[in-house]
Amino acid sequence: MAQTWFITGASSGFGLDLALVALKAGHRVIGTVRCTSKSASAVAAIKAQGGHILELDVTKADHIPAVVKQANAIHGGVDILVNNAGYSLLGAVEDMKEDEVKLQMETNFFGPLRLIRALLPTLRARGTMPENNQSTIVNISSVAGHDVPPSCGLYSASKFALEGLSDALALETAAFNINVLIVEPGAFRTNFLSKSATKRPTEPLSEPYRGGIVDETLAKYNAADGRQRGDPRKAVERVFEVVTGTGEAGGLRGKILRLPLGPDCVERLEGKIGRLQRDLELTRRVAMGTDFD
Repeated sequence: MAQTWFITGASSGFGLDLALVALKAGHRVIGTVRCTSKSASAVAAIKAQGGHILELDVTKADHIPAVVKQANAIHGGVDILVNNAGYSLLGAVEDMKEDEVKLQMETNFFGPLRLIRALLPTLRARGTMPENNQSTIVNISSVAGHDVPPSCGLYSASKFALEGLSDALALETAAFNINVLIVEPGAFRTNFLSKSATKRPTEPLSEPYRGGIVDETLAKYNAADGRQRGDPRKAVERVFEVVTGTGEAGGLRGKILRLPLGPDCVERLEGKIGRLQRDLELTRRVAMGTDFD
């Protein structure tokens, strides 16, 4: 059954690839970009397949209601919201300025939160229509939403916040036939590590961190750009399958809250789970002895 997708950050990467996969499968797609003139090739590719494009900067809170109204008017409502727009702010936590921190959270957390709140009435109505089998909210997170490397403090904080929101949202909206899916990619060969999608603090890495673990991690990211092992097309195909209940991963539809993607993601998640389990076991006796006598 064809549904209407609303995908933010459709100018490149997962957003563009997912839009094209959905359109090829016969679904309706409304993609958003911050500036159509700067994203001309993506806009042309989506429109050539019958999709629609709206301009939206997710950090502009006052623009969201009007854009949501436009989106709902195109096909009579949105069935699937994909919060994909985002970027990474990488560097030492100590070096980050207040405005840089706020912009990271505005883009990766508050933008998705506002879109969810604005579209929930539509998603709720569509999810309970007899001819529509389910509405879906897809929040694109990251393996860094669990496992935090040096230099990723604020980026990971934004993704931790999005994951916490999604946990509660899944419980609150299940009764309305709305499914919530958190997508947790590892390293995929998109433009994510490029200068267009990754920002560094305004000031250079401060002296205490030069030559240390933060500096080394940033150098690894620079070297990895364009060499990531993950195929983004395969990643978005798995996302599409889980959302629609079709294909190789279709059997997972409605059964999972989190979709890890990539061998590196699985390895890092297993490591994080192991460290959590270790802390729990080491502190169990102390933790269990804190009730009133």
